[in-house]
Amino acid sequence: MICGENSTYLQIVPPTDGGLPVGANEVMEYLNSRSVNFDSQALYTAINKKEAQKLLLNRDTHMKERENYKLVVSPDNMKATIRFYPPSEGGELITRNELISDLGFKGIKYGIQDVEIDKFFRKRCYCEDLVVAVGKPPRHGEDAHIEYFFSTDVKARPTLKEDGSVDFFHLNTINHCQKGDVLAQLFPEDMGEVGRTVLGEPLKPRDVKKKKLKFGRNIVLSEDKLTISSEVDGHVTLVDDKVFVSDVLTVENVDNSTGNIEYEGSVQVSGNVCANFSVVAKGNIEVGGVVEGAYLQAGGDIIIARGMNGMGRGELKASGNIVAKFMENATAMAKGYVSSESILHSSVQAGDEVTVTGKRGFITGGRVCALNSVSVKTLGSSMGADTVVEVGVDPTLKFRIQEIQREIAEAARVVKSVQPLLAATQQKLAKGIKLSPDQIQYMKSLIALSQVKKKEVEEKTVEMEAMQDSLGNLTSAAVNVTGVVFPGTKICIGDSSMVVHSQMQYCKFIRTGGEVKMTAL
Repeated sequence: MICGENSTYLQIVPPTDGGLPVGANEVMEYLNSRSVNFDSQALYTAINKKEAQKLLLNRDTHMKERENYKLVVSPDNMKATIRFYPPSEGGELITRNELISDLGFKGIKYGIQDVEIDKFFRKRCYCEDLVVAVGKPPRHGEDAHIEYFFSTDVKARPTLKEDGSVDFFHLNTINHCQKGDVLAQLFPEDMGEVGRTVLGEPLKPRDVKKKKLKFGRNIVLSEDKLTISSEVDGHVTLVDDKVFVSDVLTVENVDNSTGNIEYEGSVQVSGNVCANFSVVAKGNIEVGGVVEGAYLQAGGDIIIARGMNGMGRGELKASGNIVAKFMENATAMAKGYVSSESILHSSVQAGDEVTVTGKRGFITGGRVCALNSVSVKTLGSSMGADTVVEVGVDPTLKFRIQEIQREIAEAARVVKSVQPLLAATQQKLAKGIKLSPDQIQYMKSLIALSQVKKKEVEEKTVEMEAMQDSLGNLTSAAVNVTGVVFPGTKICIGDSSMVVHSQMQYCKFIRTGGEVKMTAL
């Protein structure tokens, strides 16, 4: 704008370097804000020509205008934009310090864009939007969360076999854990960061949820309180966001609802163990009901409150003791003692003793073996059921001897089968017949196999003889009958045995003079 003594002009300059032409409305707004009279129609016409020209606005005397600007703050107060307007001819320019001070006076305090402002003062460009302040939006945080390193899905799912069939005996319902296993990790909440508007107003991030690790006994919390680990071997469960570890697994029944159980600690079954299922525990196994034709193996004791009907296929194995109200058509092996009220048609082995007492207290049919003693009220049967009682021999030792005998027989069979081939080859070589490289290699492998098997026979024979020498060395072994022993019952003590030919009462069987003899209790 050119302000003369008796006239006011508007200098119209077309855009350069890709700039945009100024709009007529913006020029009219500028002139009105400074009380400059003009002909709007003439102004529209001149601007729309888009060429350099000098337009007479009025014949008034007007004060010279300083360089100035228009400030616009976005509705969310996150951005401040100004448009500079040139001074009239001979008017004063705004300084940088003056602009910064003026912005502060108008409340623009945060996010001043010094680089953009400096760029304008190095090269003034008018009627263009210049961002002079930018706010900082808040950085929203994240809720705390916990990652569990075990399955939190309690629904039982059967195992899928390789052939595509489904194994309903393995339902994957137990989350096993070992001592030292990390069970869960807490990822703390991220509070985020406070933002600022260009007016300096704080912008809070959204609220986040906090969490902490909840757990019961047998669990240790790390020093930084971010992880929990198991203190014992057992199983882990999640109940209402709280982690529990127990070294005793408690189930109502072992059936289709649980599948087979294999557990690091002890197992308590309040009900029954159904046929064809198995329970394997490194601790004890306690069953409040009946065990049917199932397989139970414990690293400790096996206790069955109501007894076991093995159905000819049930089996008990305990590294400790076995206690059952009754055992029928079952196999039981304990490294400790076996205690029951009755044993019927079963195979029972004990590393210490077998005690069958109580109201009935009978052993009828089957085979009962113990290292030290067997104590029973009624032994054998009036019906002549084959009953064998054996003491004075470690059952596991005897089983190992039988196993070695089978291994020796198998190794000897291999040696015997190789001998004809080796003999035939020697005959060929004696006749000058040459063997192919493959035949030579094959014969070398047969010779090596024969030597290995011969050595195996020698070593196992020595081992077996040493075990056999230890049989029968336990002179204190005895069979105690507090009631009746029926004819046909076989008593074995060490490597000696006898068959009872007549009914006897209140007697004790011992080994003396290399024979089994009966004495009074």
